[in-house]
Amino acid sequence: MNMATTTATSTSTSTSVDTAGNGVTRRADRPKDSEGSSNGSSSGPGDDGSVTDPTIEQLRRSFRRKYRHVEAVHSESKPSCLSHDTTETPSFLGFRNLMVIMLVVGNLRLVIENIQKYGVLICVRCHDFRKSDVQLGLILYFLIPCHLLMAYLVELVAARSARSSRIKVDKRRHAGSSSPTEDEYQKFQATWKMVWVAHALNVTCALAFTTYMVYYEIHHPLIGTLTEMHAVIVWLKTASYAFTNRDLRHAYLHPVKGELDALPELYKQCPYPQNITIGNLVYFWWAPTLVYQPVYPRTREIRWVFVAKRVGEVVCLSVFIWFASAQYAAPVLRNSLHKIASLDYPSILERLLKLSTISLVIWLAGFFALFQSFLNALAEVTQFADRSFYEAWWNSESLGTYWRTWNKPVYQFFKRHVYSPMRSRGWSHKMASLTVFLLSAILHELLVGVPTHNLIGVAFLGMFLQLPLIQLTAPLEKVKSANGRLLGNIIFWTSFTIFGQPFAALMYFYAWQAKYGSVSKQVLAAHASGQHCPA
Repeated sequence: MNMATTTATSTSTSTSVDTAGNGVTRRADRPKDSEGSSNGSSSGPGDDGSVTDPTIEQLRRSFRRKYRHVEAVHSESKPSCLSHDTTETPSFLGFRNLMVIMLVVGNLRLVIENIQKYGVLICVRCHDFRKSDVQLGLILYFLIPCHLLMAYLVELVAARSARSSRIKVDKRRHAGSSSPTEDEYQKFQATWKMVWVAHALNVTCALAFTTYMVYYEIHHPLIGTLTEMHAVIVWLKTASYAFTNRDLRHAYLHPVKGELDALPELYKQCPYPQNITIGNLVYFWWAPTLVYQPVYPRTREIRWVFVAKRVGEVVCLSVFIWFASAQYAAPVLRNSLHKIASLDYPSILERLLKLSTISLVIWLAGFFALFQSFLNALAEVTQFADRSFYEAWWNSESLGTYWRTWNKPVYQFFKRHVYSPMRSRGWSHKMASLTVFLLSAILHELLVGVPTHNLIGVAFLGMFLQLPLIQLTAPLEKVKSANGRLLGNIIFWTSFTIFGQPFAALMYFYAWQAKYGSVSKQVLAAHASGQHCPA
């Protein structure tokens, strides 16, 4: 036994004695590498229960160290990194960094070129804010919400009428009948018609009066745009307030069995008609939404540091937009006037391409300032918890996806109060979509054409003609391949950056200058006399 043990320890390939007496012989040696030293590992069961022998792998490493020129570089099938059949999606982080650097360098060159060519065009005191414009804008700002108060009074009368009718309904139910009678149905419809007419006259007068004052009395486009936008927002909010309370009133008066239980759980915190209060309406006026609900999800506290940051972003981005508009966009627009007057189409296209970059930057800054900074600050102050004001519209695979995701408050309003009711009444998808875009096109023309005092229909057509473009790009939403999504996103960005905003900006600026500015008259006179204007 001692001799067997000595022999086992002196050789690297010895075996152990069968100590268990079962006739099985096991290896007890530790493998050594090519230089005779032990690697400290022993053979044994692997993770899957199989027996592994590391000697072969050590021999391969030793072989590769000794014979450097025979290593198998090409040992398996592999596609190129950018091929479609690659199994791993490559990262384009480096290209993204390169694009950011090139954008910064390219625009820095444009900044230097612009200042060298035009000098510094920023002038704080050189504004066109008339005293009458500011005064009239402030007066309208406080007058427009008064129509919300009128809407509250209309709903208050309707709610009191509903309470008295509910008493009669409850008595009839005790008598054994639960369905509304024909007289009760007719009475409800008659009441709704009077409520609807009162709301319609109220908000239409508000919007019509504001539109008239902005178009004829307020000269500055910025003040006019803010005033007209406020009137449109109140118009939409009042419509949502009326339609929502109409359905709540009907469910309150004539509920089918189980209907009240089917109402959103959130609404049970403030059931109709307890929601008809001035405080409830004032909160809806300030809430960052166009869709009325008796109750909204709320946060527990206000983070004032968060509010300060968002307000700071709004201020900084507003200054940037003003600087970019005055220093870069305005010269390009002015230099485009004589090209438009002479119908020089190649030059007009060149100006569109030149204007597309700065208009896109201004639009993106405005989008961030409004939807990310301002609405989040307003939501924090009002403790409005649902902050989903937009989705990832920049990845849109079609124009339809873009319009559903970039401005969710407006999309939610039209889907809830226009599209869905029309579909439930049997209208086709195309007719409901046509109605939505028709109303949206009218509102766009009011928001752009009225403050610029030029109802030329460009904003209307630009919005209404989205329908055929949406139909053309709709099939790309169903394409599962990456190429289809890429093509749809390219079409979206091309139509958006080149043929959308820059063209509208050119048209309305040209119309403004032709109506009010002296630049266009000088350009037209110089063109008529054969003189050349600076490019």
